[in-house]
Formats: sequence, structure tokens, C-alpha cells
Amino acid sequence: MKLVLFDCDGTLVDSAGLIHEVMARTFVHFGYDRPDVSLTKSIIGLTLDIAIARMQGKPHVDDEAVAMTAHYKAIYAETRAEAGFEEPVFEGIHAMVDVLAKRDELLMGAVTGKSRRGLNLIMDTHGFRQHFIVSRTADDCPSKPHPAMVTECCGQTGIVPTDTIVIGDAIYDMQMAKAAGAKAIGVSWGYASVDDLWKAGADAIVNHPNEIPGHIPG
Repeated sequence: MKLVLFDCDGTLVDSAGLIHEVMARTFVHFGYDRPDVSLTKSIIGLTLDIAIARMQGKPHVDDEAVAMTAHYKAIYAETRAEAGFEEPVFEGIHAMVDVLAKRDELLMGAVTGKSRRGLNLIMDTHGFRQHFIVSRTADDCPSKPHPAMVTECCGQTGIVPTDTIVIGDAIYDMQMAKAAGAKAIGVSWGYASVDDLWKAGADAIVNHPNEIPGHIPG
């Protein structure tokens, strides 16, 4: 058996617009200028409090970052409900998931810096819940690139890390996979550059979701 663990933001769904808008509104609420979208994209994948602290150039999460995290969470749902801030799946994702779901030797799951509530919204909105049998979120584990999200999914499913493939768009996904002893596949359609994914330890890079099944051995 193999375990395939997908990152969410930037891998399954294009959520950068929503994340950036919520982040920008949070920064403005606390008296800061709106951050540049490139800065927001650079932290997608991290746990929210760490992401905010890093955007501010702080070495550690402080009380303000904690307060900003709470505000971000408080306004997330209302912002997501506004027109133009949906989290659409990337082209080809549904077809790829359907192909993998038909392979009896594979189990699928999600490992994400989203909250449990945020992941549940994605799973329900896009019909992934029936296929993803295991998941870990920012509410469950330390932030990527800590390996806990992967190792806990492995423990729950009984599949060892060497039989696990992590698929993501961020350097933190690649680093997490390598720290856990899993294979790392980077996707080029997300928010990190292909060069950065290679440098972070990617074993392979795919340019379209339909390439993913070919990188997962039976």
C-alpha cells in the first residue's frame, strides 16, 4: 500500500486571492499597510501565527501575531462568502483524484496549514471527503516543515513514510516530506518557484495534475 498526502492551498485549490485579502484586511486592521501579494504567497503553507510573524519580520510569534491570527480567523468566513473570493480547484485536479481513487493499492489524505474548519470547507465544497481518508491540519500538528503531519497520517493508516508520497507547491511541503522520510513531489502551478522546490528537496516536479499518477508506483 502507498499513502499519497496532498497539500491543499496552491496544490488542490487556488486560494491565494482569498488568503491575501484576509491577510491584507488583518494587517490594515492592526495599523499596517496592505502587504504585497508576493509576500503573502511566500508564507502560504505555514501555520497562520507563524506566517503572520514571518511576514512582519519577527523571529518568533508574539502577542500581536496571536491577536492578528485571531482576527484573521474571525473575518475569514465572511470574506470567503464575498463574490470573487472562492477557492476553486485547479484544472485537472478532480480528474486526477478520480484516477487515484480507483487504485486499490493507494490511500489518499491531506496535510495542510489550514485550520480544520478551512479544510472541511474545501473537502465538502469540492467533494473530496469521500476520497481523503486521513488528514492533519494546523489545529492538529506543529507547522510545516515539522514532519508530524506526515508521520501522524502514516501512524493512523499503518503505512510507513518510505511508502508515502507528499505532493505540494511549497518549499515547506518538500522539507516536511524529507524530514519524515517520505517522497516529495512538487507542483509547478502553485505559489513557489520550481527552482525553490528543487532546492527544498523535491524528488520530482509535475506541471499538470495528470502527471501525478505516473509518479506514484503501484
